[in-house]
Amino acid sequence: MTPARLDPERARYWVERWDRQQEYYMPDREARFEVIGDVLTELLVRPDPLIVDLGVGPGTLAARLLARIPGATVVGVDADPLLLALADTVYGSPRLRTVSADLREPGWFAALDLARAPDAFVSTTALHWMNRAPLRALIETCARALPAGGIFVDGDHLYEGPDGPRLDELGRALTARRAERVGSAVGEDWAAWWAAVGAADELAELVRLRDGGFEHTVTDRPTAGDYTAFLRAAGFAEAGTVWQYGDDRVVVGIR
Repeated sequence: MTPARLDPERARYWVERWDRQQEYYMPDREARFEVIGDVLTELLVRPDPLIVDLGVGPGTLAARLLARIPGATVVGVDADPLLLALADTVYGSPRLRTVSADLREPGWFAALDLARAPDAFVSTTALHWMNRAPLRALIETCARALPAGGIFVDGDHLYEGPDGPRLDELGRALTARRAERVGSAVGEDWAAWWAAVGAADELAELVRLRDGGFEHTVTDRPTAGDYTAFLRAAGFAEAGTVWQYGDDRVVVGIR
């Protein structure tokens, strides 16, 4: 439920500020969104696809996909009541529905209450909060839900892990150099955005709702290889990286 004090104009202000904050870490964020849209337009068969956005946040990827694919419907799932309220206020429509659920818990897919099988699962800058075991379980759930030809697309900072420490260092350095060139590294970062949110009167009720409910400690971080291995093991016919700049990648699985 969106608090009465959160009006659309202020919600849009916070979402736009969120977008700038995300670019601090992802200088090619819009390019990543375009690639995810390209993957869907190339591979989706139905003109009216049902897309599930895993970790929808304030709805910025979902909104871009709805603009890109006019017949699409998106169901976005997230556990953060503040980000979901922003998504509902700014982008909520008959084509975008949000659901509150924790992707690390086994009941998240049932909570979506879908009328039919989804055609695609998408995510961006969300699944890196998951350890290897819950990520593998999530991918297995996605595989079971998708029909043949269904798609899984994830854009995130992914790493080589123990087998590629120098490649990981190089990937982070390339992303940082890119951010310096485009000027995104001088803006507001994650901590500063959340500090500003915590001081905003119109968001106070939502801040109280989320306080103490989000533990994002990652102790067993998946590698880029884990993503493709988990996809193949879950039954995806093909899986691999289709776009990369530095440590920023888009991974695709085709059922």
